[in-house]
Amino acid sequence: MNHLLIFLIPWKDLNMLLMKIITKYVYELLEKDCNLKKISVPEGYGVIVLNPNENYIEVERPKIHVQSSSDSSDEPAEKRERKDKVSKETKKRRDFYEKYRNPQREKEMMQLYIRENGSPEEHAIYVWDHFIAQSAAENVFFVAHSYGGLAFVELMIQREADVKSKVTAVALTDSVHNVWHQEAGKTIREWMRENCCNWVSSSEPLDTSVESMLPDCPRVSAGTDRHELTSWKSFPSIFKFFTEASEAKTSSLKPALTRRSHRIKHEEL
Repeated sequence: MNHLLIFLIPWKDLNMLLMKIITKYVYELLEKDCNLKKISVPEGYGVIVLNPNENYIEVERPKIHVQSSSDSSDEPAEKRERKDKVSKETKKRRDFYEKYRNPQREKEMMQLYIRENGSPEEHAIYVWDHFIAQSAAENVFFVAHSYGGLAFVELMIQREADVKSKVTAVALTDSVHNVWHQEAGKTIREWMRENCCNWVSSSEPLDTSVESMLPDCPRVSAGTDRHELTSWKSFPSIFKFFTEASEAKTSSLKPALTRRSHRIKHEEL
């Protein structure tokens, strides 16, 4: 006898389920194959921050009983009764909508932001202060994608001397940072020109120089015009950039990719 089992799962729920399964699998690989240690942040909070853009946990909203002031109102009883009826109907429709939109959410929830990690910028500074700054690593490398680039620039503004002394090179991938809007100082912009490179979304071949209106780091093509693929597509160049930067630090030379980017710009001029 043949059987057919059909699952009807909303795409949003299926997407969230797949994300959780993939995330769990990736964490297991990082711990097992790469010998990395998983640490909860902030310390003692018991929460692992997976997405700095959603740094909160959901807790049940406490029920607060509001004393009705209708008895002391000067409004006629008929008018008060009509207003109460409208209020109850409105709440009923809202509750029905919430349950229809998310049947699993039967309790009224509230967002409790994680202390010292309520934003990507706060999260970057917290991780730096509690982990990176205290590590024994002599060469620290950053790969900052999209808003992560903005968070890194903010980290530099807040911890400029520490970052300069510990970070060897920074690879930005389609970063949305802006040194003008973030008011990054001249010394930060100069450091970024020498130690950072931004692989941006572009239809040009990988590592092709791309002009920039910002006076910070060189911009080169990531070899794809899809924002979400810029990190993946540019990984070979990024690791080469890190290797050259590490060797340059030892020999007190500038990273070759940065020099190449400047040379391309001068040739174009």
